[in-house]
Amino acid sequence: MLFKKFAVAAAIATTLAFVGCTKNEATTDANAAASEAVEAATEAATEATEAASEATEAASEAVDAVDATTEVAASEVAASAAQ
Repeated sequence: MLFKKFAVAAAIATTLAFVGCTKNEATTDANAAASEAVEAATEAATEATEAASEATEAASEAVDAVDATTEVAASEVAASAAQ
């Protein structure tokens, strides 16, 4: 969501730089704003990728824990049935 907001801001700033800004100073400001927005969007995307990677790792660990719990429960049931 944050990435989309930065992308929209970058698109608007770039459009203003090319269409609506006739003064060189305003164009420079718009280009700088667009560059900052693109940089922020890239950073947000990187952070989102890192968070997704961490979530994937946590999910994998949870699956391993469930597998271990299932094995213990199955062993207990088998031991109880044997008695």
